[in-house]
Formats: sequence, C-alpha cells, structure tokens
Amino acid sequence: MGEKLIHVRVYPSSTHEGVEEEDGVLVVRVSAPPRAGKANKRLIELLSKHYRVPKSSVVIVKGFKSREKVVRIELGGG
Repeated sequence: MGEKLIHVRVYPSSTHEGVEEEDGVLVVRVSAPPRAGKANKRLIELLSKHYRVPKSSVVIVKGFKSREKVVRIELGGG
C-alpha cells in the first residue's frame, strides 16, 4: 500500500521505552544498550508495534551507528 520514510532520534539505555513526536522527528526511547545492534533491534520492534506492521516492514536505511536515523516503514503489511 505504500511506504513512509521517517526521521528518528533514538535514545538507547533509557529507563522508560516509548515513541513520541517532537518537532517533526520521531523520538524513540529504547531500554536496550547501543551495543551489537541491540538498540537497533529494539527500535525495529517498537516501531513495528507503533505502526502495527510486521518487523520485516521496518528497515533502517541510514544511521545504523548513529542516534539520528532514517527508517522506512512498509505500510499495509510486509
């Protein structure tokens, strides 16, 4: 049904997890540490739940090792 590119700011090792929007950027707090891809994996899980799509429909396209990322969401299933 389409895709959506979103700019995401990730805060790893957070005490509370959540997804919210601030100034046009999606802010995602994850409990996982920024080691061995754990924070990225948790980010995908949270965005999958937030947008109600399978995890396979959420892809980090830019910023794998940065807090600032661009993520593609395949809407309408995957």
